[in-house]
Amino acid sequence: MGIFQMTKTVLRNLAGGPATRQYPAVPARTGPLTRGHVVFDPATCRSCSLCSKRCPCEAIRLDKEAKVWEIDRMRCIACGDCVESCPFGSLAMEPEYFSPVVEHVVERYTITYVKPEKPAKKPADESAGA
Repeated sequence: MGIFQMTKTVLRNLAGGPATRQYPAVPARTGPLTRGHVVFDPATCRSCSLCSKRCPCEAIRLDKEAKVWEIDRMRCIACGDCVESCPFGSLAMEPEYFSPVVEHVVERYTITYVKPEKPAKKPADESAGA
């Protein structure tokens, strides 16, 4: 009996084709909860450094004086802690996976956020007090 069950399994596996995908030639299926890669928007970053403090693998570094934000994709585990901790929405998690790389590259972004100027106070109307 065991040989017949084994033969049935072998024939089903041979006729069914491969059980795996040939990634990256055939893209992986993504669902609504897929954590792909972190995307950074330098126009909204205010250099608060909460993302770099929350990153468990220290993949994010921030230089406040030079206004440079960098991420090491080889260290990033796509946990999403940095995205959750960013109060300004500068970080987002895209569902697509990052394309495979051959060499180690650290992505650097220059923060372009400009603090809006406060409107000048209007002088007090002198006739209102008299």
